[in-house]
Amino acid sequence: MSLAVLASQALCGLQGFAVRVEVHVGPGLPSFGLVGLPDTGVRESRERVRSAILSSGYDFPAGRITVNLAPADLPKESGRFDLSIALGILAASGQISAPAAQGGKADHPPELGGYVFAGELSLTGAVVPVAAPLAIALSVAHSQPGAALVLPAACAGLAAHVPGLRVLAAGCLREVVEHFRGGAPLGPASATPWAAHCAPVPCMSEVRGQADARRALEIAACGGHSLLMSGPPGAGKSMLAHRLPGLLPALSDQQSLEVAALASVGGKEPRFSSMAPFRAPHHSASMPALVGGGVRPKPGEISLAHHGVLFLDELPEFQRHVLEALREPLETGCVSIARASLTLQFPAQFQLVAAMNPCPCGWLGHARMRCACTPDRIEKYRSRISGPLLDRVDLQISLPAAGADWLDAPSGEASEPIRARVERCRGRQLERQSCLNAKLGVEGMERHCALKHDARSLLREAMGRWSWSARVVHRVLRVARTLADMGGSDAIDSGHLAEAARYRQPWGAGGRPEA
Repeated sequence: MSLAVLASQALCGLQGFAVRVEVHVGPGLPSFGLVGLPDTGVRESRERVRSAILSSGYDFPAGRITVNLAPADLPKESGRFDLSIALGILAASGQISAPAAQGGKADHPPELGGYVFAGELSLTGAVVPVAAPLAIALSVAHSQPGAALVLPAACAGLAAHVPGLRVLAAGCLREVVEHFRGGAPLGPASATPWAAHCAPVPCMSEVRGQADARRALEIAACGGHSLLMSGPPGAGKSMLAHRLPGLLPALSDQQSLEVAALASVGGKEPRFSSMAPFRAPHHSASMPALVGGGVRPKPGEISLAHHGVLFLDELPEFQRHVLEALREPLETGCVSIARASLTLQFPAQFQLVAAMNPCPCGWLGHARMRCACTPDRIEKYRSRISGPLLDRVDLQISLPAAGADWLDAPSGEASEPIRARVERCRGRQLERQSCLNAKLGVEGMERHCALKHDARSLLREAMGRWSWSARVVHRVLRVARTLADMGGSDAIDSGHLAEAARYRQPWGAGGRPEA
């Protein structure tokens, strides 16, 4: 009778949990029991492990085998526990001898501590890839520093990007057994090369005219502010939104790892890129698709846009309850998905950019096209976007229709010089307060958003005229702080505040913000 204990990892969303794999081989009628709240995929590992051990040339013990996946109250899913179960059976049955230098005996289980195993076995004994290797690696590096992670060779290169983590690549079960027998050691995994940009990003030079919208887009990029653009069809709303990622600074290695880990948990191919992600879901998207969830909770579009841009075109066409679900993530930067057994959290520090028409037909306020919408239809169309959601959008602008002479207008400024200004402005914010202006809390605003006397008087006047809520006032101050940083000013003056207030004025009857 013998016992072997190994370490593995369970995933619930993006969160990893250490799992202790206990394997006991004792006398009795041949049986193979698996306990510890396993799902169907884990229970089926009994047949995969049996065939993999026999195909690799080892003996499958004829005694009573009990495998416990602890803690018992944590749900276990997928086949990533196959490798640790197979090694536990071989170690508990004495088929993996300890290295001779340690005085190990053939019937003494080897010292498997210091290793974390995650790999699914095929019937031939090959170690096949597992889902979300990056999430597993990040969890091991955080919760078990100093441990070596053994992963399938096909996905170990992704995990090798995690700094400070030793990752070993395993091609088959026999290679892992020989590693612990003192034979050929497992080789360290080589990190897969970083990709260039996933796709070429359009340049701002292609945007002709729309000087106010270009200015607002640069402000949004500098401070990480959310932006809502309203205008008739063809005014350039989508064109501007698709060029925002080209204005944002390159992601750090840690940010790129988080983005790739979220993609792998979401069932998508992880790609390492320094370009900020850009997600543009269709307006028919459901709440689980946008926010996350499902039977096995996965990240939604807002989490896949982590450290990047979430573009919602035709904003009023989204279902209202779907849009309302964005309110908390916009404030907190994360989304919590509650289930009966546990609550999962996915990061969602995204920059919201939305676009909409001024009315259902799109021509309200146009100089030449006639609007065919009744006031009731216009009001119903706009009411699909609630006041609390609009309160959380920092910049709200209206784009005019393109004039007849837009073809003769010169090309706009390219993205490169704009991105250089954005990087300088963001660097100023990070050096001063360690976060972007859009994320400033109340204490940070009191410290860094000091107003000159004339600016404070202007703010009080605007609050009285438009009945701003406290949230709107804070957002106006954050935008004014960004404008001051763009101008290299330490204090916010009346000019900065006036421009910030211009992006928060209510819609008039013509479908454009009132002056």
